[in-house]
Amino acid sequence: MRLLGVGMFAAALLAAVTAGPALADTGTGAAAGPGTAAEDLTAAGSRGAGWALKDTGAAAANGVRFRGLAAVDRATAWVAGTRGTVLRTGDGGRSWRDVSPPGAVADGLELRDIEAFDARRAVALSIGEGAASRILRTEDGGATWTEAFRNPDPRAFYDCLTFFDSRHGLAVSDPVDGKFRILATDDGGRGWRVLPDAGMPQALPGEAGFAASGQCLVASGPRDVWLATGGGTAARVLHSADRGLTWRAADTTVPGGDPARGVFALAFRDRTTGLAVGGDYRTGQASPLAAARSTDAGRNWTRAATPPPAYRSGAAWYPYGRTVALAVGPTGTDVTADAGRSWRPLDGGSFDTVACAADGGCWAAGEKGRVARLEHHR
Repeated sequence: MRLLGVGMFAAALLAAVTAGPALADTGTGAAAGPGTAAEDLTAAGSRGAGWALKDTGAAAANGVRFRGLAAVDRATAWVAGTRGTVLRTGDGGRSWRDVSPPGAVADGLELRDIEAFDARRAVALSIGEGAASRILRTEDGGATWTEAFRNPDPRAFYDCLTFFDSRHGLAVSDPVDGKFRILATDDGGRGWRVLPDAGMPQALPGEAGFAASGQCLVASGPRDVWLATGGGTAARVLHSADRGLTWRAADTTVPGGDPARGVFALAFRDRTTGLAVGGDYRTGQASPLAAARSTDAGRNWTRAATPPPAYRSGAAWYPYGRTVALAVGPTGTDVTADAGRSWRPLDGGSFDTVACAADGGCWAAGEKGRVARLEHHR
């Protein structure tokens, strides 16, 4: 794995991204907690950072593509992908346990999103028309799974799910009867119900969500949630401040106007500050305005002055720097140190999705069984 040269400042930033609470030595043999972003940059100094690939064994050999990812902490992560595959690690990626739901494997389901509360509890979403859209739940680390929802409507196609906390969550379907359909749970994913659509704006012609990284629907805090769209005349972000009952739509600066273009992923640091990434997912197609940022809960979006150089399908904030975030896609990873105003290359490897845990553990996953953890090189 090779880091791209991006200058002294960027090199220090990339080191700070993974230094986390073990950056500084207190002189007592104990690691100090995370400092300010500037302190992290100073302490990181000459170190570099980048993705360290983890061997996923049979998943890599069989070419499984992981678009679902849940980062619990530095040691624990879940990934979900093609052929009903779910893997879990509890040792930082040194080993992986195949905890795939038997029914999902048998039916060849496309698992595009997984949300995990800890090493034992997780909820996974499979996509597709009608009954192919399902929600599965485990409480024992994947030893057993329960089917919590099977879509009965052939017009619905569920793309993503998100949770506000360990009990309350939502899933989103492409428009049905001209409006995005929202599914809700208040018992940790055991039961789901379709919410009324009276508060949902009309979808644009051709508008839909992209099931590319499990990040087309994201929540921050106890009630705020955002939905990313594409395929219509404009690439939009819809925001709800009441757990999906009412929504307000806003155009972004990410280009739309084509079924392959739009916002593919969102990341909100808090209820006001967010990032949107996307572009045109077709190989060889230009994506000149692939990122935007908002500082007012998604009501307005400003394009990045220096965006990622190509289509990006996943984004995540790094928890120890309020202006640091990552974006990933098939052609590489980019990092921002200024809350999305500008982006710089980090790595040229292919990933579809990225997630960072509260303890600073950042993970990425993608094609050919690729899973990696962000680590610093001494």
